[in-house]
Amino acid sequence: MEETKVKRTCLERTVCSSKAKEDLISQLPDSLITQILFYLQTKKAVTTSVLSKRWRSLWLSTPGLVLISNDFTDYNAFVSFVDKFLGFSREQKLCLHKLKLSIRKGENDQDCVTRWIDFVATPKLKHLDVEIGPTRCECFEVIPLSLYSCESLLYLRLNHVCLGKFESVSLPCLKTMSLEQNIYANEADLESLISTCPVLEDLSFVSGAYDKVNVLRVQSQTLTSLNIEGCVEYLDLDKSEVLIDAPRLKYLNLEADQYESKTIRNSGSLTKVNLLGYFHMKNNDDDDEVDLQKRDMVHNFFTSISGVSDMKISSQAFALFIMNTMPFSPKFCNLSYLEVELFSPSLETLPTFLESFPNLKSLILGLRYWTPKKELRLSFVPRCLLSSLEFVEIKGCSRSNMERVKYVGEPIETKLARYFVENSTILKKLVLPLRSSTPEEIYSVDFWNFLEFPRRSSTCQITYVAGL
Repeated sequence: MEETKVKRTCLERTVCSSKAKEDLISQLPDSLITQILFYLQTKKAVTTSVLSKRWRSLWLSTPGLVLISNDFTDYNAFVSFVDKFLGFSREQKLCLHKLKLSIRKGENDQDCVTRWIDFVATPKLKHLDVEIGPTRCECFEVIPLSLYSCESLLYLRLNHVCLGKFESVSLPCLKTMSLEQNIYANEADLESLISTCPVLEDLSFVSGAYDKVNVLRVQSQTLTSLNIEGCVEYLDLDKSEVLIDAPRLKYLNLEADQYESKTIRNSGSLTKVNLLGYFHMKNNDDDDEVDLQKRDMVHNFFTSISGVSDMKISSQAFALFIMNTMPFSPKFCNLSYLEVELFSPSLETLPTFLESFPNLKSLILGLRYWTPKKELRLSFVPRCLLSSLEFVEIKGCSRSNMERVKYVGEPIETKLARYFVENSTILKKLVLPLRSSTPEEIYSVDFWNFLEFPRRSSTCQITYVAGL
């Protein structure tokens, strides 16, 4: 009985507190309420217009909006809504600080993005995000010249638009820019857009079907993070090139399959690199050997990133490293964390590859589509296993792939695991994938026998994890 009274009292206090909060909110000035609405999703902010007469148009004065065409019954209703909102802003002489447009339009839908951006591109605009759904290049809308002189703009993302020619750029506050699958007037204008942003720190470039950017030049004295992604089928590969000159660059993510040549200058600040794409290597027609010029390019590229401490590398980039840098491969003396994806033909070269990382501490191996024709043999022991390697994780194939695999001798994961535990002097932990989570596997003799493998490191723990 007493407990029920206590609960009722607490509930009454909560209700009273809620009413008090409602009263407090209603007493706030309009300017503060619009700031609160700014942090709500636009769809929810609009619903506050039914609360009372006072609230009917408050949301229209919010300094930021997220407008998504799919939230409307059709495209024309969306355009009408945005036009009315911008018309109200014009009448009230309001300035947006943040605008996100996410639009899915058909070929016959009216153009509107250019005029909308032209309206919001004021000195007070700080955040602009424009994303337009897949459409033909003839339907790309042009970015107005007014956007290139937004003096307070901090963040800019442009997706599926057309950046025409411009005479000058004045974006003195822009720190983050993402350019995704756009059309550019020419490569020189794109280079100028990037290089003339005096405080740019974070840049992402995603090439598309229509951009025709065969040579991408990224030159910046302030850039610290760079992401480049793309698709191979739309470029003239013989002439494709990416050139990076950013002395303060710390993080680099290359998923740029299309660029055959990659050059990095002034890379002394780099600490983390992801190589998720691969270099296109062209063989000589006569002797079917890799062109020496391309071999030098690959070697020079890996040398330029050899100061990093953290690297993730795809199976294609791994293969190119092996084929084009051995036996004089660069040493990654600062590297402590390495994640590498491998196909079965490359496994026997893994120890030689690891010799390039003498101070490696953590190694993540991703195994893919194992169809070995002969039993894997690993004999050479790289320096890192004898002095620095503390953690190894082996990620196996997906369960569906494993069902199709026919192993020769001992399973690949077991062979690799045995190699590491028998040769690593200070290994602390080895993580292995379970092929399945069935009791038959977990309680199999092989499973428990492996946990009792002889270990060179007395502190080594072996852990099985499902779903790796």
